[in-house]
Amino acid sequence: MKKYIIIGNGVAGTTAAENIRRNDSNGHITLVSVEDLPFYYRVRLPEVLSRSIAESELIAKKKDWYNEKKISLKLNTEIIQANSAEKTVLTADGATFDFDSLLLANGSHPFIPPIKGAGKKGVFTLHTINDIRIISQYAEKVNEIVLIGGGLLGLEAAYALHKLGKKITVIEFFPRLLPRQLDIEGAARLQHFFENLDFSFRLGATTREIKGVEGVEQVILKDNDSLAAEMVIISAGVRPNLELAKMLSLETDKGVIVDKYLQTSLPDIYAAGDVIEFNSRTFGIWPAALEQGKIAGTNISGGSAVYEGTTLSNILKVAGIDLASAGEIDEDNKYESKIVTTDTIYKKAVIDNNRVIGCIMLGDRKNFNRISKAISTGEDILSELDSLLSV
Repeated sequence: MKKYIIIGNGVAGTTAAENIRRNDSNGHITLVSVEDLPFYYRVRLPEVLSRSIAESELIAKKKDWYNEKKISLKLNTEIIQANSAEKTVLTADGATFDFDSLLLANGSHPFIPPIKGAGKKGVFTLHTINDIRIISQYAEKVNEIVLIGGGLLGLEAAYALHKLGKKITVIEFFPRLLPRQLDIEGAARLQHFFENLDFSFRLGATTREIKGVEGVEQVILKDNDSLAAEMVIISAGVRPNLELAKMLSLETDKGVIVDKYLQTSLPDIYAAGDVIEFNSRTFGIWPAALEQGKIAGTNISGGSAVYEGTTLSNILKVAGIDLASAGEIDEDNKYESKIVTTDTIYKKAVIDNNRVIGCIMLGDRKNFNRISKAISTGEDILSELDSLLSV
C-alpha cells in the first residue's frame, strides 16, 4: 500500500487528496495542516470578521467527507523537519510520518514590508481564520484603523470592519486600488464607492513607521504625514512558504520550482498551490491552486497530466460589488479595447490581433466565464463581444 503525505489542507492539498483517491483506492493518504479547521473558504474570512457568517459556515469539507474518502486528516499539526533521503517528516509534537510520495501544498505567508514598528502591539496580518479571531477581539477596543495595502483581502477586511462602525484609512503603494485586477478607470470607480462610505485613501504612498507607546497610536508616511491609528492591518501580498522545501533540498527561487507535471527537483516530491513557481511565475489565486491540485494529485498517484499554467483571473465581490478580471488589464492603454459603462457598471475587453486578451467587469460579471475561457484558449469571439459586454 502506497503512503502519500500532503502538507497543507487548502484548495490545492484537498483537491490533490481527492484526485489521489480517485486513482488509488487503497493508498494511505495523510493530510497535515497547521490550522484547526478542515478545508475552508479563505476568501470568505472577511464575512466572519463582519459577523455576517459563523466560522462553521466557512468549512467546505466536513469531517465526514474525509472519512468517506479514507483520508487521515491531522489538524493542529506543524511539520518541523523533513528528510528526502529517509522519506520522513517530523511534527512539532514528536510524531514521525514516512512516505512514498510527498506533496507540498503548504501555501504562503503574509509579506510584511520593512516598516519600523511593524512588530508593535495592535499590528496584524490577515491570512487565516486564527488571524480573524485575533483581529476581531482587538477591534472591539478601537475605532481608528489603518489598512496598509489596497489588495483584495485587505479591502474586504476593511469593509467588514467599517460595517462594525470603524473609521478606515487605506494606504496603498500603487497609485490605484487593486492594481492587479483593475485599470485606472475601474480603480477610480471602486475608490469612489468606498469614499462614499467615508473611507480615506492615501494612494502612491509608502509607510515609514508605526508609532506608539503601549500600542499603535500613529502611522507615519514617507512624506512625514501622520495618520491617527489605534490598529493597523498589513495586507501587502504573500510569499511562498519555502522552509520545508529547503529542508528537503528542493530547487527553489520565488517558490518551489516544478515542471509541467508539478514534480519538484526530486522524483517522489510534488508541489501545488501558492507555494510553487512554474515557468518563473507564482500564482496565488484560487483557480490556479484548484487546477494544480487536480494535476498534482493525478500525477503523484501514477497519472501523467500536464500543467500549462493558469490565466490570472479573479471572480469575487468587493464590498458587495461584483468584480471579475482576467488576463491583460492594459492599464497603460497599449492595446485596442472595447468599454461599456453605466453609472454603476464598468466593463472592458482588451483586444490584440483580433483576440480578446484581457477583461475587467465591475458591477456586473455576466458572461465573464465565456470571455475568460476565450482569453485562455485564444478563441475568436469578436463577433459576439458587443453582446457579451452588454448591460
